[in-house]
Amino acid sequence: MNTKITIQFTLLTLGITLLTWGGMVVLYHYGIVVDNHPWLFAVLMLGGLSPTYVSYIVLKNNNEVSGFKEWLKNVFYVRAKVSHYLFAVLLVVLFVGVNTIVAGSAMDGLPPLYMYFVGLLMSFFMGGLEEAGWRYILQPELDKKYGFVVSSIVTGLIWFAWHIPLLLIGFIEFDLGMYAVSVLGMTFFYGAIIRISGKASVFLSVLAHTLTNMALSGFPFNPTWLGTIVTFVVMVGVAMVAVSVHKRTQKSLAK
Repeated sequence: MNTKITIQFTLLTLGITLLTWGGMVVLYHYGIVVDNHPWLFAVLMLGGLSPTYVSYIVLKNNNEVSGFKEWLKNVFYVRAKVSHYLFAVLLVVLFVGVNTIVAGSAMDGLPPLYMYFVGLLMSFFMGGLEEAGWRYILQPELDKKYGFVVSSIVTGLIWFAWHIPLLLIGFIEFDLGMYAVSVLGMTFFYGAIIRISGKASVFLSVLAHTLTNMALSGFPFNPTWLGTIVTFVVMVGVAMVAVSVHKRTQKSLAK
């Protein structure tokens, strides 16, 4: 584990979030919100993309990448088995599907088709790209030293803390506790993607996150504690099985 890079990434990302989204929380209490003040969208994006650009800054400053081109190539390394792509998509199916089956849908009707393309772009920039930090640096580095379970829990808690300002200003409409459990369950799944996908794990995480956010905007479910807990158990269970099977397969191939 590269402790220096991990600490630098975490502190700088959370620090930028405190300044940007934390500032938005203060303004929110005075009635200054994005809907009435469009310039705040730039502040929202600055905080939302912080894991992305901090990832490049930290890796470049520590000579882990030679420049932006190499960093970009690593983030968007797409060569992976079809099974790895299917596993990434499974994250979307489980998170949205299990919650919907257990708690029911919150849909009033399908949105226009073009909204899914708009949602895809928004989900990529306000969701998917943050994986260039969480799943490029933080979680895999923690996994090297502390293992799959501990790295998933620690990353999940940090990732949840990073989102808290968005919950406080109503940008994310979830109960605080349910959101924490949901994020933790998803972090275990991302940890499994990291374990089984190799160099393509960052891109597959970007893909899974983008598709999940888009699915949530197009096919929303009713957030309930029962749905949250059942989904958490299913996602952690599937992730643990995937990691275990991959580990056994690697041992068999090494013999």
